[in-house]
Amino acid sequence: MKILKIFTFLIASLLVNLNYGQQIKGMLSNEFNQPLEAAYVYNLNSKSHTHSLENGMFILNETKAGDSIKIGLLGYNNKIFVTDSLSSNAKIHVVLSEKSFQLDELVITEELNAISTIARLDLNTSPVNSSQEVLRKVPGLIIGQHAGGGKAEQLFLRGFDIDHGTDISISVDGMPVNMVSHAHGQGYSDLHFVIPETVNKIDFGKGPYYAKEGDFNTAGYVNFSTKDYVKESSVVFSVGQFNTLRTFGMFNLLDKVISQNAYLAIEYLAGDGPFDSPQNFNRLNLFGKYVMFTPNNDKLTLSTSHFTSRWDASGQIPQRAVDNGSISRFGAIDDTEGGSTSRTNFNVEFVKQVSDVTTFKTNTFLTHYDFELYSNFTFFLEDPINGDQIKQKEDRNIFGVNTVFKTETFFGDTPVNINYGLGLRHDISKDNELSKTINKRTINERVQLGDINQTNIDAFINTEFEFGKLIIAPGLRLDYFKFLYHDKLQNDGKARSDAKTIVSPKLNFFYNANINLQWFLKSGIGFHSNDTRVVVTNQEENILPRAYGLDFGNIWKPSSKLILNSAIWYLFLEQEFVYVGDAGIVEPSGKTQRFGFDLGMRYQFNDWLYFDTDATYTKARSLEGASGENFIPLAPDFTVSGGLSIKDNNGFSGGVKYRYIDDRPANEENSIVADGYFITDLNANYSFNKITLGLVIENLFDIEWNETQFATTSRLQNESQPVEEIHFTPGSPFFIKGSITYKF
Repeated sequence: MKILKIFTFLIASLLVNLNYGQQIKGMLSNEFNQPLEAAYVYNLNSKSHTHSLENGMFILNETKAGDSIKIGLLGYNNKIFVTDSLSSNAKIHVVLSEKSFQLDELVITEELNAISTIARLDLNTSPVNSSQEVLRKVPGLIIGQHAGGGKAEQLFLRGFDIDHGTDISISVDGMPVNMVSHAHGQGYSDLHFVIPETVNKIDFGKGPYYAKEGDFNTAGYVNFSTKDYVKESSVVFSVGQFNTLRTFGMFNLLDKVISQNAYLAIEYLAGDGPFDSPQNFNRLNLFGKYVMFTPNNDKLTLSTSHFTSRWDASGQIPQRAVDNGSISRFGAIDDTEGGSTSRTNFNVEFVKQVSDVTTFKTNTFLTHYDFELYSNFTFFLEDPINGDQIKQKEDRNIFGVNTVFKTETFFGDTPVNINYGLGLRHDISKDNELSKTINKRTINERVQLGDINQTNIDAFINTEFEFGKLIIAPGLRLDYFKFLYHDKLQNDGKARSDAKTIVSPKLNFFYNANINLQWFLKSGIGFHSNDTRVVVTNQEENILPRAYGLDFGNIWKPSSKLILNSAIWYLFLEQEFVYVGDAGIVEPSGKTQRFGFDLGMRYQFNDWLYFDTDATYTKARSLEGASGENFIPLAPDFTVSGGLSIKDNNGFSGGVKYRYIDDRPANEENSIVADGYFITDLNANYSFNKITLGLVIENLFDIEWNETQFATTSRLQNESQPVEEIHFTPGSPFFIKGSITYKF
């Protein structure tokens, strides 16, 4: 509490040291009368600068009549105008015209977040057409599917096998995607409810350096924002091999209505996959969004979505069964795996400019989520008669609210930006279940069954002090957790509970050596997330072990067509947890450390050819194992992803994308190795009139690869002894699909 009092005093001190001088107020919009956020507004005379807010508003200090003002935003034509008179009540309205993205127009120091601008560039030069591709837009993030297309992807980032989200925080429009204390695993993140065409912006960061990000922000965070409006309506029909089908429609509901936008998006997918036992996969997505601006330019957003999916799966198969010919690479030992899931979201967001220097943003969300999954990892190891199939199920409601204030002020003559806010998330998960089953019907044994209540209340403050070219950004975050679990398999009827408060300091430095070279040094302390069922039965105090991180690197634009970003980094965890799904337990695995190097490059050859690539090298080791026995299973050492994108003025667009992950240890001794792979995908589109014809080829060179792999001890029905070896889900072979799009 003493720390909070100090920060409260600091805010109060800053707010009374105002030194604005004369100001100019304005509003930025595009040709569709939509406000433009994060545009750089620069006074060529006084050198003062600012950025436009989410509602398009900006206030530029130290400005007088006759000054020249430059406004720039990537993807729009720059505009320069001269102020003729200043009035405290007058506001100017500036309209920027849209144009194609050109890398030579990017100025690093003009960007609010230069790293996230890279994802914005990639998203515009190479649009996505699946929820998996949305995640791949984050540099260095590798994903893999291993259960029939309906299960959340396995994630890899910075030497972490993140499983389905244990060490990365993911959100959409302020709503969390990670599921705490989930039936299948802590942090389970199913992003399939996001329709890819609705994604407008991707904000991301690596490491525990961000005061606004809390639970799960160990390896990093990814925040997706959906579009506020659509320029035109569209429908898409796509078919491909393996009975693949996708239909999509996005419809503008309020055409030419001043200060209001609304659209509806619908997506349906189906497919069997390349497997001998068809997946019978289908998914339905509905998304609607309404945006309104008041006469005072306050912004109100209402959005709702519903997602439902079901699938069958062949699961992870043992290598020995393929080698001896008993099954093919696309066969199954137990083809009764699969599941179903659904998610319904309601989200209300409000943005208000409280004063000339302070904006307020809040969102309140309500989510209902269902999940049921059948798996068989070990086949007949535990039960040689009925098999080892398990069922994981839950019914969850989530309520939450996030509130953020942003203030621009001065501390003496030093410009200061302050972000501070409060947040609440409350999860109620009923009948969180793990059972041993037979053929998805008969419950053989209940291993876990209980109700989970988990609450997370957070407060944070982040400040940026601008000392010329140097920016010093200290931050502080406070998280309070209340864990409660009612074990229905216990006869006492009592609920167990525990609580934990943790404070996480951050300190970052940014140095703008010139307008196109920014150095950074990021440092921060975070924490490793934990499961309620583990917390309430853990006798130790360290239920939220610390994570200590350090990044040093730069973002550099050495020429007009080339941008580089690089970082060397280190991350130490006091304790790491490994989820054992079939046993319903989380195993502590001791202290770990990771260090590595990230390198990214973007190069625009000309107006129509764009190249991107990202490479990561990581050394991940346990600190409590002997040398040679301290490998972290499935932690990737080296990854590369990128591609070439083409978009000309004659209606043709397309590209080639590639991704590579090297061989990596599958167990602590590295005696079992998960094979790496290099996969190439191709897409091509041709537009004429209002029609676009598209072609997508996945695994262009028909490489035989394993998408996900695990070192697992299992026993087949005809075996007398168990065997530990690689179990894998095969990656898709050569796969082609075509599409037709009509816009109106």
